[in-house]
Amino acid sequence: MRPMVDHAALPRLTVALTFDHDSLSDGIRRGDPPVKLSHAEFGHRVGVPRILALLEREGIASSWFIPGWTLETYPDDAAAVFIAGHEVGSHGWYHEDFSELTTDEQRRILDRSIDAARHVTGESPKGFRAPYWALGSETLRLVEDAGYAYDSSLQTDDYRVFRVRHGDRHAVGTPSTFGHESKLLEVPGYWAMDDWPYFEPGDDGRDGLSAPSRVLEIWTGELRYAHAHAPGGLLTLTMHPECIGRGHRMAMLEQFIAEAKSLDGVVFSRLDTYLDRWLSAGT
Repeated sequence: MRPMVDHAALPRLTVALTFDHDSLSDGIRRGDPPVKLSHAEFGHRVGVPRILALLEREGIASSWFIPGWTLETYPDDAAAVFIAGHEVGSHGWYHEDFSELTTDEQRRILDRSIDAARHVTGESPKGFRAPYWALGSETLRLVEDAGYAYDSSLQTDDYRVFRVRHGDRHAVGTPSTFGHESKLLEVPGYWAMDDWPYFEPGDDGRDGLSAPSRVLEIWTGELRYAHAHAPGGLLTLTMHPECIGRGHRMAMLEQFIAEAKSLDGVVFSRLDTYLDRWLSAGT
């Protein structure tokens, strides 16, 4: 039987600001041209310092998911994130699509990513977020086997942490069967709470470059709903330094933070810290 969580023992609402510091990792793997690489480098050159300065001013601890390539290429970025009190989690090596990799390839990347994060922090990372939020059928089992405590790639819930289920079976023409819950915790996310779909133009013709006011309306609407209807819950935002780091978007993030701080019982937290509290609240 799954443990019950006493959500009354948790803050009214916890907000997690999370950042995927991809930088040039994805573009190098794809062979992107100079302009796209320059856009990615903006995250290192401008976005990261701006974000860290904002978090320091606001007294907020956050979680960062960083590809191994970024950890090794920009060690000063990783050190600045860690020294400032933020969590360092894994995010692939070259921001690979794990659904396209073999089992052995996935396992090697997971192990290598742990070593790269450990080199920065002195300890193994607790969290993994799949690049593109793309998973193969066995990826999360490999994540758990590698020693991670939680994943942040699925969308099964919105404000409630849950345990990853292994062994689901789906086939056309027969009822689905569902596997067993594992020890691996899941911090759910969603595209609407990610900065990239709104702000960056896509190669597939997707609209980008949205007005920050539109995104602020969506994010604060989600914030208020979670505050009213999900006591003890967790609201997770996913952002990228090369995207959110632009001035007008940073101003929007400041407005979101101010709105969250105006609500009774709202706190900001690293994901690993919230999960420790969540586990302690179990009965």
